[in-house]
Amino acid sequence: MRWQRGFVMLWTERYRPARLEDIRGQDRVIRLLTSFAASGTIPHMMLTGPHGTGKSVAIRCFAERLYGENWEANTSIFQTSDLFSQGKKLLEEDERYTHLYQKGQSLIVNFKYILKWYASMRPLDANFKLMVFEDAHALTRDAQQGLRRIMEQYSGTCRFVFTTTNQSAIIPAISSRCLPLFFAPVTSDVIIAQLGTIREREQQDAHFACTNDDLELIAEAAQGDMRRAILMLQVAFNAGSCRNLAALSQSETDTVAASALNLLKAGDLRGGIRQLESLMIDYGLSGREILFEIRTIAHREYNHPLLALALAEADARMGHANSEYIQIDAFATRVKEIFS
Repeated sequence: MRWQRGFVMLWTERYRPARLEDIRGQDRVIRLLTSFAASGTIPHMMLTGPHGTGKSVAIRCFAERLYGENWEANTSIFQTSDLFSQGKKLLEEDERYTHLYQKGQSLIVNFKYILKWYASMRPLDANFKLMVFEDAHALTRDAQQGLRRIMEQYSGTCRFVFTTTNQSAIIPAISSRCLPLFFAPVTSDVIIAQLGTIREREQQDAHFACTNDDLELIAEAAQGDMRRAILMLQVAFNAGSCRNLAALSQSETDTVAASALNLLKAGDLRGGIRQLESLMIDYGLSGREILFEIRTIAHREYNHPLLALALAEADARMGHANSEYIQIDAFATRVKEIFS
């Protein structure tokens, strides 16, 4: 069915994958999830990777494959970022929690009580249900400690699934209980192919022309984020052309990362570290995503071999780090020394 032009809908929703097989660029992870759904043998899982790589949609498609029409009844999804940013206000207003909310208790006490209530509900025509925590890095350490004990108590009837862009923010007591599944940045070839499919469906509208070169530019600007690429294509569609893609690709995190780099170059280590840590705390970026932002800026504005080497070393250490904050601080110190 053709969508009318007056109907406003984000293309990320219109072209949202409906099945596991529709998710592009994550073949290995999708094979594993498909195998788990077919066998019915599901471990606790932790889905990690940058934004826009398919983590959340993969869980929904996986639940549909596993439970069929009963997937919503057997899947409890908690938006932890919203919960711990809005706090008790969300519990008071969200209809899923209002009947469970205890006004006189703290957020953590309410959080534990709500989780136990959902975990204790019997699954419908299944041996276990899924408890999904999106943006799990937003969970405080106290919340994670309480969640660890709930995992131990209800592991017989629940499987716990976490999605995060920052695995180091999850305590070892939880991460060690989960099978890690990494969603890699989507390659440019895969993004271009998907954008090409969308273009063919949308280009029936007469005033939109987007060449293959334009698609390549969008894929480059998206930096492995399929959702961002599709949004940029829609913006170009609404503008009637794919001009000014450089302006479309600018982001707030890009601006903050550039500011941090300028501060470090000027010798302000404390200010640079504060900006980089803000990217992790306020914007939810992982350590590797911050390095990717810095790498993009360095490629665009600098030609310094020592900076490229520092980025490579920091990226290598990040894969084995217990604390990404420590590695980012160490990287900032190294950058300051390079420009001294």
